[in-house]
Amino acid sequence: MNVFDLVVLGAGSGGYACALRAAQLGLTVALVERDKVGGTCLHRGCIPTKALLHAAEVADSAREGSRFGIHTTLDKVDLAGVQTYADGVVSRLYKGLTGLVRARGITVVAGSGRLVHDAEGPAVQVGDELYRAPAVVLATGSAPRHLPGVAVDGEVVLTSDEALRLATLPGRAVVLGGGVIGSEFASAWRSLGVEVTLVEALPRLLAAEEPASSAALEKAFRARGIEVLTGVALESCRRAGAGVEVTLADGRALAADVLLVAVGRVAVSAGLGYEEAGVVLDRGLVAVDERLATGVDGVYAVGDLVPGLQLAHRGFAHGLFVAEEVAHRAGRLAAAPVPPQDRDLPRVTYSDPEVASVGLTEAAAREAYGEVETLTYDLTGNGRSQILGTSGFVKLVRRADGPVVGVHLVGSRVGELVGEAQLITGWDAHPGEVASLQHAHPTQHEALGEAHLALAGRPLHVHG
Repeated sequence: MNVFDLVVLGAGSGGYACALRAAQLGLTVALVERDKVGGTCLHRGCIPTKALLHAAEVADSAREGSRFGIHTTLDKVDLAGVQTYADGVVSRLYKGLTGLVRARGITVVAGSGRLVHDAEGPAVQVGDELYRAPAVVLATGSAPRHLPGVAVDGEVVLTSDEALRLATLPGRAVVLGGGVIGSEFASAWRSLGVEVTLVEALPRLLAAEEPASSAALEKAFRARGIEVLTGVALESCRRAGAGVEVTLADGRALAADVLLVAVGRVAVSAGLGYEEAGVVLDRGLVAVDERLATGVDGVYAVGDLVPGLQLAHRGFAHGLFVAEEVAHRAGRLAAAPVPPQDRDLPRVTYSDPEVASVGLTEAAAREAYGEVETLTYDLTGNGRSQILGTSGFVKLVRRADGPVVGVHLVGSRVGELVGEAQLITGWDAHPGEVASLQHAHPTQHEALGEAHLALAGRPLHVHG
């Protein structure tokens, strides 16, 4: 038997962050992973998809260079070359991460782990070996959601996993799901020359975002030649020759080379001994309290396993918190850590244009506080946005005569602004306080400053 201070099951964003922080605090740590350290985010999610999106941006720049007086042409898209570039990014990050894990003295256990809990407490079983600790962290993440009656074959019916490894670009694609994953793939594929139809059963794209953001994205997608069908569900799909035929609930039939099923992700919790050990599951998600503890003594859960938005940085924050919680309980950290709050969670969709936000939507703020004030600042008045050739806006939501509680952004590269936006909402800043800060010129950060100036009653460059 192997005894540690902490055993982490799963080495994705939440798991490896937890292991690294715990080791930094002097705890002995075992990190159990059946695949590769880094998990979905590094190997099949955040990093390779954003590399694909950057390659798509380069393709657009080459195709549209004449707008800027640079007469370039797009000769071809070499998908194998794009994947080589993306794989290189992943490889460098993976090498760095495994080096960090090794340097911290963390024991990496390769294999499929299973939670057990007996009279001696929690442990993780891998094969015939038992890895025991006073604290076990469940960090097994999530996987693409499959739809009943839709058989993913990895050839013409794909999830995001298979879409990242296509040997050739499809001529025409149907993307089912207008959330973050579907919107990002639709955007990237269109930039790479694919004819794309994006189908969403809900009334709008990015349903968790501000309605104005959804409307701006849909308008931009249509202008780019992406067919957007909202408010309509999938009825069926079948293989048709070398491609696929998709039938929608309204009777429309769509023919394509591939169908990408991008309807969200589900927690990886089945068959891992969770329920047998006493952990409560709700539709596959692990029930936890405000300190991410399950109802089983010594067992915590983080990241995509926990109800809420499934984002890598949320899992990362969870992992850091639980490591410090365990260290505090073990007497290695004096002060108890403060749990991360989903209210402060930044959100970015890396499409073209990007959609980013933090805090509450206008509707949620009205429900929470009653009277609110809003202001929308158009990027037409921002010099850097004009240089980049992007349209979009900054929308602020504040409590009446109170702090800003929501920031919503649409436009090229606005994901880079969400860090400042998070500080504004996280520190309960009032518009006048942000307006008093000097924002570098010319930057898109100025748009945040201008919006807060206007909301504070001191508008400067205001465009309708």
